[in-house]
This record gives sequence, C-alpha cells and structure tokens, in this order.
Amino acid sequence: MKKAGLLENSARGIWALTNAQIDIFKVDTDDIVRSYRESFKNKTVKTKTSKKDLQEQTEEELENKEDWKENLLNILYNITPAAFERLAQRLLRESGFFQVEVTGKSGDGGIDGKGIVRVSGLLSFHVIFQCKRYKGSVTPSQIRDFRGAMQGRADKGLVITTGTFTREAVKEATRDGAPPIDLIDGEILCDKLKELKLGLSTIFTETVEINTDWFKSL
Repeated sequence: MKKAGLLENSARGIWALTNAQIDIFKVDTDDIVRSYRESFKNKTVKTKTSKKDLQEQTEEELENKEDWKENLLNILYNITPAAFERLAQRLLRESGFFQVEVTGKSGDGGIDGKGIVRVSGLLSFHVIFQCKRYKGSVTPSQIRDFRGAMQGRADKGLVITTGTFTREAVKEATRDGAPPIDLIDGEILCDKLKELKLGLSTIFTETVEINTDWFKSL
C-alpha cells in the first residue's frame, strides 16, 4: 500500500492515508500486488541527481531558508479548516496521543476534536482540542468560551492556532482554580511539525575543513 502511494508512515510508526478522500473499499489490492511484483522484477538502479553546491546558492535562496516558518504559516492559512483539523489530529497522534478523533460539530462550543494522552504508562488524561486557523490573536474571552464548552467533558483543554495568544489569554488559560488549557501558537506549531517531520524535511550539508598546519608539521 505504501509503494502504491496509498499509505505513508512516519519514523514513529504512525500510519495514515496519503489522501483523506481515498475510499479503501474501492482499492484493487490484487492490482497493487501485481504492480509491485512487476516493478520489483524490472527494478533498475537509478542515479541520484547531484545537489547544488552550497557555494552556488544565491543570497535570495539563503534568505528563503531562514523564512521557512513564515512560508509554512502562509501555506497553513490557505488550507481548509477541515484540513487544519486533520493536521492537528495527526500532530497529536505523532506526539503520543491515542484515540484522537476530529469532531468539528457546529454548535459544540468550538470543540474540534478529542484524544487521550497517557503519562508514564500509568495515568491517562482526556483532552479536548480546538483549532484556530487565522493570523490574529486568540483573546481571553475565546479561552473562557472554550473552557465552558469543555467543562465536565475532559481533564484538559488544548488550543492550536496559526496565530498568537494575547497576554491576557495566556493568563486566562493558566488561571488558578480553573481547568487548565495548554496553548500552541504558530511558532510552536511550526517547530513541532519540523520535529515530527510532518510535511517538512531538514537537509544537512557537510563541510570539510583542511588543517594546513597539520600537514606542515609532518
């Protein structure tokens, strides 16, 4: 299924459909097996194209590398709300949550999904999450509304946004005596996607330095 491009798996062993619209009941498994065996028979060695030397990169390319978070956020701004909810689901699964579901029901107080996180294999916490895909800042009133929706339904809340949180919203999320709500802003979201290699890959370059003094000492 992976060779056929229908499934993908991360380094953490989490499997997912490459396209959420795939109807698994219409997949011809015999055809997949036949195609795989045929490709295995006719397997040829392919040469990899050489990468551009680091010294040939223009200043513009180097600047773009530094702006990867901004570029990523611009992509996230333009995906559908449903796609962003599925991304949040995948993010939580890759982070160790299980039974993660996207609910996204209208009139449900802004609750977009739920999941369970287990600590040290002993304690389990039910978590409800909300997704906010926009450039603005989440306000304390939005945090209070979300807390009201999660009352009696979860142990913790989680708000994931591509934007930021106001200082008052951060205070409201950690207010004494109120159910705790964890916050993931756009900056943290980018870092987590990079860490989990979800839609991103990091390329390292090798630099070789010659120690001329060492050779002169021979």
